[in-house]
Amino acid sequence: MPHPRVGIADLSIATTHYMIDHATLARHHGVDVAKYHRGIGQDAMSVPAPDEDIVTLAAAAAAPVLERHGTSALRTVLLATETGVDQSKAAGLYLHPLLRLPHTTRVVELKQACYAATAGLQFAAGLIARDPAHQVLVIATDIARYDTGTPAEATQGAASAAILVTADPGIAELESVTGVHSSHVMDFWRPNHRTTPVVDGKLSITTYLDATAHAYADYRRHGGRDLDDFAAFCYHQPFTAMAYKAHRHLLGTHGQAPSHDDLDTALAASTHYNRAVGNSYTASLYLALASLLDHRDELGGRHVGMLSYGSGCVAEFFCATVVPGYRDHLRATAHDHAVTARKPLAYDDYRSLHEFRIPADAGRHNVPEHTAGAFRLAAVEGHERIYETR
Repeated sequence: MPHPRVGIADLSIATTHYMIDHATLARHHGVDVAKYHRGIGQDAMSVPAPDEDIVTLAAAAAAPVLERHGTSALRTVLLATETGVDQSKAAGLYLHPLLRLPHTTRVVELKQACYAATAGLQFAAGLIARDPAHQVLVIATDIARYDTGTPAEATQGAASAAILVTADPGIAELESVTGVHSSHVMDFWRPNHRTTPVVDGKLSITTYLDATAHAYADYRRHGGRDLDDFAAFCYHQPFTAMAYKAHRHLLGTHGQAPSHDDLDTALAASTHYNRAVGNSYTASLYLALASLLDHRDELGGRHVGMLSYGSGCVAEFFCATVVPGYRDHLRATAHDHAVTARKPLAYDDYRSLHEFRIPADAGRHNVPEHTAGAFRLAAVEGHERIYETR
């Protein structure tokens, strides 16, 4: 019996209520804004309100998908994050009352730095290959927060991406061949006692580049496509200039020396959302895919190379073939609104939000109302997170 066509039937992204632009950040730090605009390729970054977290972002991204497709065929929700709200309970379970998920749905949380959503995507493909009548919702949701005054501060961000995986998809088919690479590297990690990660920036960049080349080499060994077969590429973007570094490195390992125009043709359309949102960890690659599909000229029938990277490290290279007629399923207007509707912050207001913490005792702590979104964290009482819809 032939395997069904499996892939992405819907893709929806969401981000926060607030943002700070890098011109404001540059003025505060006393640096040339080109350090951010050109050096790391960032214009702005999303900043979560006190009543926003990975659950509210996940719900905001997923709600339009479920509204369009319903839940009758939904059997699995895989939530990927590296900024979880609990060491035991899967964050996706909070979505049951918020999104009215069916109780006949398995819900699991996945973690491996920025890579975990791709693991979820591949797990989803395997589940649907077993039973094509079922649907799987993969949600990537993260808040990247670093210590202020550090080089990483300018690469913060927050966003979510909800990906509905089905048989006979309307947006992109996932080819079965993938290439993977993993190794034990201490380039980025967050111990349990810390609220921000430990980062070795230079090591993380070199590890990302090495992992990219190794993952693609494994992909080719398993019968994957030649680089020239791809019309475009999407990379995990901790900052958008990293996609350019990685693609130049990958082509260089195959004897190619691309011009900047060549790199723009392959990558530029994939960077619009990440350039404005900042690093969204597990969601970053799928914001890149949404950006590519929303902004690039017709891609129906063409192949997109996808490189997922998570520090520590795991990387995977795979191919998404865009389905003819995919534009009928896109959400470009909603995505643009999610980015442009954010409220800009002055630097002092950004610092106040950055330093906001809900007390860790067992009392009741009502959370100030900020977000205009449909979902918010209303309170924490007895260590229980209480959400509300509006």
